[in-house]
Amino acid sequence: MTLKNLFSLVGSIVLSLACFSVVAQAYKPPVFTDADRLKKIEATYPVIDQLYKDYAEKNHWPGMVYGIVVDGKLVHTGGMGYTDISAKIAADATSDFRIASMTKSLTAMAILKLRDEGNLKLADPAYLYIPEMKGIHYLTKDATPVTIKNLLTHTAGYPEDNPWGDRQLADSDDELIAIYKKGVSFSNNPGLGYEYSNLGFATLGYIIKKVSGKTYETYITENILKPLGMTHTYWEYDKVSKDKLAHGYRWLDEKWVEQPLLHDGSYGAMGGLITTIEDFTKYMAVHIDAWPPRDDAETGPVKRSSIREMQYPWDISFLSPNAKTPTGRLCPTVSAYCYGLRWMKDCENRVYVGHTGGLPGFGSNWNVMPEYGIGVVCFANLTYANAGAANNIALDTLLTLSGIKPRAIPSSFILEQRKNELMKVIADWSTAKASGIFAQNFFMDYFPEKLKAEASAAFDKAGKIISTGQVVPENQLRGYFIIECEKANIKVLFTLTPENPPLIQAYHLDVVAK
Repeated sequence: MTLKNLFSLVGSIVLSLACFSVVAQAYKPPVFTDADRLKKIEATYPVIDQLYKDYAEKNHWPGMVYGIVVDGKLVHTGGMGYTDISAKIAADATSDFRIASMTKSLTAMAILKLRDEGNLKLADPAYLYIPEMKGIHYLTKDATPVTIKNLLTHTAGYPEDNPWGDRQLADSDDELIAIYKKGVSFSNNPGLGYEYSNLGFATLGYIIKKVSGKTYETYITENILKPLGMTHTYWEYDKVSKDKLAHGYRWLDEKWVEQPLLHDGSYGAMGGLITTIEDFTKYMAVHIDAWPPRDDAETGPVKRSSIREMQYPWDISFLSPNAKTPTGRLCPTVSAYCYGLRWMKDCENRVYVGHTGGLPGFGSNWNVMPEYGIGVVCFANLTYANAGAANNIALDTLLTLSGIKPRAIPSSFILEQRKNELMKVIADWSTAKASGIFAQNFFMDYFPEKLKAEASAAFDKAGKIISTGQVVPENQLRGYFIIECEKANIKVLFTLTPENPPLIQAYHLDVVAK
């Protein structure tokens, strides 16, 4: 009886197959979102506001501002304390904070724009643009030269240089090049390990100047900041209105001690940008908008594919087996460095992309979750304030309380087609070989009589069929679908080959709880 139900259900499903081939070439996957998800997120704001406030007070932050981004829009902001303690100027989303190493991804974006325009290659040795690097003495004679990609991913072999690098912000180009003339000290040969290098990103800033003919400040401003409408973002603090500029402080001997602001210089490419929550979230939106891949017209300062390339974990840096969520639950994580960005995946396969920032007087962090279409950002004016920890608490709280899920990407045309064809043979595998939908390997790895017995047992256990769901894609050639039944559900997972057209090479059926 249940098998007859299955065949009846298949009849209605396959009617739509004929039209699929007509629209296949025009298929453009939209972004599917829960219609109520913004309302669910909005309901978390009072709790998140209190969490940020409590964290700032506990850690003696003089001033703090934060923002939440959903689907590319700044939907909520908050702040507390002061940007200038003596003048009692309140911190808010229009206050200008120095964001330190959060600057690095904009420098990386500028490099990729120059690459996309054909002006450089990431595999180029850096000495092609800085001749003084030609004579560098590496640790061994068989070392490969430092490349632009090494500089982007902190694999140039330079030693970790915090906090030394933080004090070089105002250095001139001549002082930067003097380091290469005298010779760089290496901790590793290039390409053999991750080690965070401010010198590396200062060097990228100089390469931008050599390639474009403009200072990195001018190039980034003209090609990234202005196109995004970031009109309240600056490189030099004395360009900022006094009622908007955040002063930096250190908590010392139970009081706040103001820290001197450094002028912009060659090392600003690694950490000199000054911006507001309202401005920076426009940049975050570009990173969220890069997903999913699609055929839409390009609207950002660089191609969406280049943004996704920026976000790729090129260099694994840390495994944290004892990492815990803000609520104390054990949740191991793996971390990597991308191009001017940090990347992390947690125990639930959730991906976070962003960067921290820290300088004398300031601490900041931003994180987006591309699959969820959300992000948070926080600035504070305390030396090396751990804004990342505050953002982690906020994101975890937002996800937990709202219950939102990743943005669903529809499956490809071929996955849906193969699912419908698979449904025609799944109950009685006697016609499977003649169907033409299975790859050459399939019947060497799977046997029709065993598959038929497995399906019969599964449907007997699950009961009457109610409906069949759409394919949930793991990628464009692998996915699963659920057959909803009376007593239990049946999950069918299948994988296609790289052939054209793709055929079914792997298959698994299992009874799962409703």
